[in-house]
Amino acid sequence: MDAKISVIVPLYNAEKYIAECLDSLLAQTFTAFEVIIVDDCSTDSSAAIVESYREKFGGRLTFTRLKKNSGNAGYSARNRGFNCSRGEYVFFVDADDTLTKTALEELYTLAKDFDADVVYCEKYFMSSGMGQDFKKNIHPADFKIQKPPFVNEPLFEPENLSERIKNILSERFWVTPWLKLVRRNLLIENRLFFPNLTISDDDIWTYGLIFCAKKFLRVPNAVYIRRMREDSLSFIKRTPQQKINFWLNPILFGLKLLDTFMSRHEFFRRNPQFRYAVLDAFVAGRFGAIFEGAAQLQPFEVYEAIKHEFGDRLGEHDVLLCALCTALNTQQKINVINRQQFNQFAAQAQARIAQLEAEVKRLQL
Repeated sequence: MDAKISVIVPLYNAEKYIAECLDSLLAQTFTAFEVIIVDDCSTDSSAAIVESYREKFGGRLTFTRLKKNSGNAGYSARNRGFNCSRGEYVFFVDADDTLTKTALEELYTLAKDFDADVVYCEKYFMSSGMGQDFKKNIHPADFKIQKPPFVNEPLFEPENLSERIKNILSERFWVTPWLKLVRRNLLIENRLFFPNLTISDDDIWTYGLIFCAKKFLRVPNAVYIRRMREDSLSFIKRTPQQKINFWLNPILFGLKLLDTFMSRHEFFRRNPQFRYAVLDAFVAGRFGAIFEGAAQLQPFEVYEAIKHEFGDRLGEHDVLLCALCTALNTQQKINVINRQQFNQFAAQAQARIAQLEAEVKRLQL
């Protein structure tokens, strides 16, 4: 079969959901696609369920397993799936999500009509539950991450890289991979793979698409249905120490990757202000989440949490980096306290001004 699209599905302990995901792929109006499922060492019946679907796909399903659990949100599985792919385009689907019936047909038609390197969906659906409950609860996602305006028709992202970076900084992109149909050769030629991070690997991958794709097409089509789960990686409850380490991982180990990638582009070598702006935004977004945990701890506890988790991986500069991260969090805590005190003072001053204005008005009467 000449696969036009390679659909890559990372799989880990999704026995409750993988059947619905596969059913939505079988229901596609577009059939020139292959499915590559990569099992990240599941311990439930996920693998058996996938095997039961093999014949239904008539040779279009490839099922492979990682030898060792990657311990992350799927970077290893996505990379393995990509290495197995043969399609003209690739599309990533999470094992607990589904697609509308015309999803692949819509995306591939747009890609060919516009000769796009990337077809980027600005909107998607979300739902919860399973089975009939999942189908009944489907509704448009609330747009809290990507900022408007949203396109009403297909529109190319400006080729000017400075404009694209401005759109990154103004949060005009979802970074998740499952909203993007991507030309496979674009990923190969630019060595765009998912880095080994606890989170934010999709940020770096998406930035690479934005920097490298000549034809980056924004579309209004909503074709992806995301399942909202309280036990997903982003919603797991963590101790303050765990929250610090979870969000600090991409700063310590992803920032260098992002900077190295940008160093390969002449634009960033000539425009260090844009290179710094991207790095600054990447750090700032994660330090905001880190502070939620650090705000509950004393500085020495923050330092100990960082040193214990990352010390052995930071080489001879382990103490410096741990102390620097602790100092940044301590300064942020001071800034928040000062801001709260200022807001309190401003509110008191405003109340006093209103009181005086009322008194003056009374005397005039």
